[in-house]
Amino acid sequence: MDLFNQSLALFQKGGPVMYLLAICSLVVVTITVERFWYYRGMSTDGVAFLEKLKPLLKQRNLSAAIQLCEQMPAAVSQVALQGLQAYQQDGDVPGALESTAILTAARLRSYLNYLSGIVTLSPLLGLLGTVIGMIQSFSVLNIQSGQPMAITGGVGEALVATAAGLSVAVLAFITNIIFTQRLDHLVTDMEQTCAVVVASLRTWPVRRENHEIA
Repeated sequence: MDLFNQSLALFQKGGPVMYLLAICSLVVVTITVERFWYYRGMSTDGVAFLEKLKPLLKQRNLSAAIQLCEQMPAAVSQVALQGLQAYQQDGDVPGALESTAILTAARLRSYLNYLSGIVTLSPLLGLLGTVIGMIQSFSVLNIQSGQPMAITGGVGEALVATAAGLSVAVLAFITNIIFTQRLDHLVTDMEQTCAVVVASLRTWPVRRENHEIA
């Protein structure tokens, strides 16, 4: 309870800017939780998936390949599924793969720009709070002289906003790095899957029967 009261008192000493920083930290936590679960659902072992898909493509077993992709909700499987379905319907396979990969990558990038913005915004808000606190601290000289301790204490309180802003920025920066690295890995897996599907389907005949060619 004492720790909570001390934290609350320190929060109030930071000034009105602390409420904006609290909102920024809440946004970072919300995005972190949402992206974690989304990436977890869209992720899979790309190498293992291709090891299962390649034999089916080599055997020209279209129905089994489509079934394999439908059983997995991951990004790579959904991209491959759109390409196989385009081939099944005599459509543009490279175009279907490219459009699906672009759309999937865009969904994976969702909300990451907010993290980048908070990385820049939080320190600025902290500095703003510090400047406001410094102005209020030095204004004591205009009231009466002989209060050096009041000025020093006010400066210390003003630095709370800077520390809070930097803390939020560091949290957002680390989170953004982790998700960006995960995004790059998923995009690479999608590119490899697209290349495998296109290379395999080019060896297949244009017309098929029963969607399964031996």
